[in-house]
Amino acid sequence: MRILVIGAAGMVGRKLVERLAREGRLGSEPISQVSLVDVGAPEPPRDAPFAVDTMVADLAEPGVADQIVAARPDVVFHLAAVVSGEAEADLEKGYRVNLDAMRMLLDAIRERDGGYRPRFVCTSSIAVFGPPFPDVIDDDHLTTPATSYGTQKAMTELLLSDYSRRGFLDGIAIRLPTIVVRPGRPNLAASSFFSSIIREPLNGQEAVLPVPTDVRHWFASPRSAVGFLLHAGTLDTGLLGDRRCLNMPGVSATVADEIEALRRVGGAEAVRRIRHEPDETIMRIVSGWPRAFDARRARDLGFRADADFDEIVQVYVEDELEAPALSP
Repeated sequence: MRILVIGAAGMVGRKLVERLAREGRLGSEPISQVSLVDVGAPEPPRDAPFAVDTMVADLAEPGVADQIVAARPDVVFHLAAVVSGEAEADLEKGYRVNLDAMRMLLDAIRERDGGYRPRFVCTSSIAVFGPPFPDVIDDDHLTTPATSYGTQKAMTELLLSDYSRRGFLDGIAIRLPTIVVRPGRPNLAASSFFSSIIREPLNGQEAVLPVPTDVRHWFASPRSAVGFLLHAGTLDTGLLGDRRCLNMPGVSATVADEIEALRRVGGAEAVRRIRHEPDETIMRIVSGWPRAFDARRARDLGFRADADFDEIVQVYVEDELEAPALSP
């Protein structure tokens, strides 16, 4: 089995590749080769039991998509994107990366001869939904995005569904919850603070909270995100019918719930490192995001997520903190 990971230098991409290297297979199929592509240099996994090649490339440049699918990978994981805050601030860049590059990639696959039809797993987002929201969004709720990022993701979902319907590929789009706690430094996503208010205090640093503590949102850990991708890569897509886009399961929690989970792990000292500093732009963007889902369809298909926000914090402690010195 040959696998292509686009966006392999990103956080979820790196963790996906590390998991593939540990297991050496996707489902029951041994992996023979993994190709890693990103605009920054992807880092090959250590001691991988399969061949690994890397490529630095901008998928939105003409000809790049043809080049990266020339080896006819069996499974494509497409994770590359301009994140929400950046897509809102730079309209042209958002559409170029999030929509135009996707169209080029799908067309490059379509133009292969010989009946080539790979499994294509694309990360979408719950940002495809917009207000007014019910208390809980079910699997039949309409996509009405309230941001440019959400609009771009909704467009890619339609493309993926149409190309799958026409038999050019075997696609599935997974609408990820906001993934926390992300390791490393904050990124340009409007949702970045959801991770910062856990990550920075646990590392002895101050964090800025730009929204009220009663803001509620839908979350999953990086470990769950990788599990979603692997399951989507092996799922019997005949069970999906023509509905190729799935809301992923997750945890509905308020910022106050996050802070209490932090208190239980890091103590009151960690909580004191959070500084409230309202940001009208971020509050406006976040107000257009959903708060909770009934992801019954995905759960029935075998997708699994974290049990609660305490587990999400514990995943960060286990996977990222080398020698945590945490208060009782």
